[in-house]
Amino acid sequence: MITVIGSINMDLVVQMGVFPKQGETIFGKDFQTIPGGKGANQAIAAARLGSEVTMIGCVGADSFGDALRTVLQQEHVQTETITSVSAPTGIANILIYNNDNRIIVVPGANYELMPAHIEAAKEIIQKSQMVIMQLEIPTETTAYAIKICKEANVPVLLNPAPAANFDVQWMEDITYITPNETECAEIFGDDVEQILEKYPNKMIVTLGSNGAHYFDGEYPIHVPGYLTKAVDTTGAGDTFNGALAYALVEGQSLDQAVYFANIAASLSVEKFGAQGGMPNLGAVYARMAGVEE
Repeated sequence: MITVIGSINMDLVVQMGVFPKQGETIFGKDFQTIPGGKGANQAIAAARLGSEVTMIGCVGADSFGDALRTVLQQEHVQTETITSVSAPTGIANILIYNNDNRIIVVPGANYELMPAHIEAAKEIIQKSQMVIMQLEIPTETTAYAIKICKEANVPVLLNPAPAANFDVQWMEDITYITPNETECAEIFGDDVEQILEKYPNKMIVTLGSNGAHYFDGEYPIHVPGYLTKAVDTTGAGDTFNGALAYALVEGQSLDQAVYFANIAASLSVEKFGAQGGMPNLGAVYARMAGVEE
C-alpha cells in the first residue's frame, strides 16, 4: 500500500493565446475547473497504475471539497483520512500558453493539515510500503510525517515542490527525493553532478522531456525520456512521482523504476489536465513495448 500525504486542490485552468503584460487585460480561449493538487495528483497517478493508495489531506466544507473527495473515490483512492475543515478548499490558478504553464497556488485547507492529523493516521502510515509527500502543506506536518515514517522504517519519496518549503535536515531520513532542475538548484546549488554524488540512489533529478538522472554509487546514470508531442505539461511531474513509487513498491530496480516513470510521464502530457492524461498500467507497458495503438 502507498500512502500519499499532501495537497488536494481544484485547478482553475485558463488557456490563452498570449500571456498578459503587467496591467493588461486579454481574452482567454477556454476555462475549466479540474481536480488537482500535487498530493491528489500523485495519489491518482499511483492508483491508476494499480497501487492500493490512501490519501491523507484536508479539504474545505464546500462544493470543491465534495467534488475532489468524490473524484479520488472514483479513482479507487481511500479517502477516510481526508478531513473537512473550515478553511476553503485549496485552489491552483493555472495559466496555459504555448503548451507551457504558470501556476499560482492558494493553499486554503491544505495548510490546515496538522501533525495531529498525521498522528491520527499513524497506523495506516506504519502499514504502508511507501509514503509519498510534497511541500504544499505546513512544514511542521511534513517533518512530523517523516519522523513517523523513520520510526516505522517506512520508505519516503519526497517531491520537494515548492522548493522554498524544503528543510535540508530531512535528507537523512527520506529514501528518495525527486527535484526538477530548478528545484535542485534552489535547494542544493548549481553543481548538479556533485549533488547527485553526495546522495547516491537517493536523489533523482527530473529533466522534463530529457528524462532524469541520478548517481548509483559508482557512475552517473541518465535515464532518457520519451519524445512525444505535449498538449499540457501540467501534472507530468506528479505522474512521474506516482509511477516511480508504484514501480519501486512493485520491486523494480531504481533504473527500471525511473524509466517506467519517464514513460508514464510522457503519456500524461499528451492529454489536457493534470489528471486527465495519467495512464493506466497497460498504456505504460504498451509504450515500453512499442505496441501502442
